[in-house]
Amino acid sequence: MINNTYVPISVIVPCFRCANTIHRAVQSIEQQTKKPCEVILVEDSSGDGTLEVLYEIERQYSGWIKLITLPNNFGAATARNLGWSVASQPYIAFLDSDDSWHPDKLLIQYQVMLENPDISLCGHQTIWLKAGSSTPNITQNASITKIYPYSLLYKNAFSTPSVMLKRNIPVRFQSNKRYAEDLLLWQQIAFAGLGVLRIESPLAYVYKPLYGATGLSANLWRMESAELDNLTVLYAEKSIGFTHYALATLFSIAKFIRRLVLIKLFN
Repeated sequence: MINNTYVPISVIVPCFRCANTIHRAVQSIEQQTKKPCEVILVEDSSGDGTLEVLYEIERQYSGWIKLITLPNNFGAATARNLGWSVASQPYIAFLDSDDSWHPDKLLIQYQVMLENPDISLCGHQTIWLKAGSSTPNITQNASITKIYPYSLLYKNAFSTPSVMLKRNIPVRFQSNKRYAEDLLLWQQIAFAGLGVLRIESPLAYVYKPLYGATGLSANLWRMESAELDNLTVLYAEKSIGFTHYALATLFSIAKFIRRLVLIKLFN
């Protein structure tokens, strides 16, 4: 059963130089029709005015929002893992500090998790909400797609702010990765035989293009290198054989070349 006000979810938000956007992110959590039992903000040594803003938010939502600070900048993977380690609820949801959620996101997603107890990870669609745009109409009965492990070798099925998962699963973000660490976790979860679903409804919103404000970021090669590294990790773990490793590697490189061509044509 879903509580009249709260659902047993810990929301984890890594925070790095986000003084201008964190209020919007937190507000979208606070405005959920079913609120999470706790929100964990992890300040990743921003070195600007972010920490002071987070202290204000923690005071404003005393007892509901927890603030953790890191002594050095370790990246979102480490920040999320730290929040995960202190989370008290059986379900974890991730939100980035510059993104937001639809008000019914937790209600819909948690209900799907309850109705599918064999599922360990559930994501949904994420869209770019341009300036002046309103949130789209959604349906409470959106279709649901099962995500198969091998499909994740060729396409990331969802972005991190869309993901809800069971707290007690045995894998975590790879702490030394700063790119494609989210995709690696989804891949490892799926190849471990843990169920993965996607809700075909846009319940999370980003405010810049998914590949950066110029269409594709200057870190494109770092992203590609990280995706190739993910495949190497999966091959070393014996999650995939050589044939799938080789095919997925070639496909990833082909996608990378296509992106470079598109940048050349449209920038």
